[in-house]
Amino acid sequence: METLVIFLGLMIALFVLGVPVAVAIGLTCLAVLALDGGLQAIPTELFALQMLRGINAFPILAIPFFILAAMLMNVGSATNRIFDFANALVGHIRGGLGHVNVVASMIFAGMSGTAAADAAGLGQLEIKAMNQRGYPLWFSTGITGASSVIGPIIPPSVAMVVYGWLSGASISALFIAALVPGVLLGLALMATVLVYSYRIDLPVAPRPSAGELGRLFARAFLPLLTPVIIVGGIWSGVFTPTESGAIASIYALILGTVIYREVGFREIVDVLRSTVQFTAIILFIIAIATFYGWLLVRLQIPQNLALMLADLNLSKTALLFAIMGFFVIVGCFMSVVEAVMIFTPIFMVAIRALGIDPVYFGVLMVVTLSVGVITPPFGNVLYILVGITKLPYEAVVRAMLPFLVPIFLVIALLIVVPDLVTFLPNHFR
Repeated sequence: METLVIFLGLMIALFVLGVPVAVAIGLTCLAVLALDGGLQAIPTELFALQMLRGINAFPILAIPFFILAAMLMNVGSATNRIFDFANALVGHIRGGLGHVNVVASMIFAGMSGTAAADAAGLGQLEIKAMNQRGYPLWFSTGITGASSVIGPIIPPSVAMVVYGWLSGASISALFIAALVPGVLLGLALMATVLVYSYRIDLPVAPRPSAGELGRLFARAFLPLLTPVIIVGGIWSGVFTPTESGAIASIYALILGTVIYREVGFREIVDVLRSTVQFTAIILFIIAIATFYGWLLVRLQIPQNLALMLADLNLSKTALLFAIMGFFVIVGCFMSVVEAVMIFTPIFMVAIRALGIDPVYFGVLMVVTLSVGVITPPFGNVLYILVGITKLPYEAVVRAMLPFLVPIFLVIALLIVVPDLVTFLPNHFR
């Protein structure tokens, strides 16, 4: 128990002090090793071997491919085409561009895999359009941030890939299982927009004609095919999640360079540089976190945690509420991917011992941790929105608060009704 307290307590303290994630994890490992018998107890060569094992894996290849596909889509006009189609589809409903914001984010989530890509790509376009139509800036900011939470949930999802690799759960099953929670989250946010439409003036667009809707659908058709290709290919077994990332990247490249001719050599170089930088950061953290997970198992911390949770004599539902409450707090201090890398090895033994489906737990974990992208102090979407809106940080945080309610209600619903998550993957096994 003391070792577990050091493992978590020291690491979280370092996060709060602003120490970079990889450094904080590494320092925690060294501190635990020193207390457990000295650094000389383990050959130094083993450090490097364990770190290399963490990134020498075929599923991890999906991460740079999904990042590349999202960045290529953001460079071209794909986001504009998606937004215009979503506006024609739901912009005339009471709540107007608030619904458009959510629907566009749900579509783009099927291409990006991260909340930051959604907020940075669609966010600027959405907030600009809502400001031009006279929407309150706080409302535009709040719904843009809240809808970006869907990014890591609807497949493809970088966090799901990492969880699947660490837990041994099927990444394909995780992707399929996340579809219903992602859609539920979108519907809950749209319901919130509808409620607000009766309290504040939210302009709506005129209903487009069938011909105009068809024209905008045709204009957005090729970008809309991206999530269909990814999910459909995985669902049908034509290719693996990793291969789907490569196919999505090639498809996005062809769209931007050959079909739309909006992406030139300079843009490709910039996208590749950004992809390499972002991927290098993630892979370095994965490497450090792999050694962290190995050390956890060596010290039997997951096994002891499983015994401790079993001794609580709580129902599975009550236990999941407690664990998800913990993840909400954790999400305030680290990104979704970072938290998944750290806490999957800690909880996996306990989850399996308690008879909880790892696929269900993984989806629930990612959904809950995703809330952290819009909560202080380290929510990365908050800082993206500060840059877009030029609002003070405190004002952006206040704008998020009303939209946290539907998100937490969806999480509670998923805990109470697990079949919402497990139905699809069980049906297609």
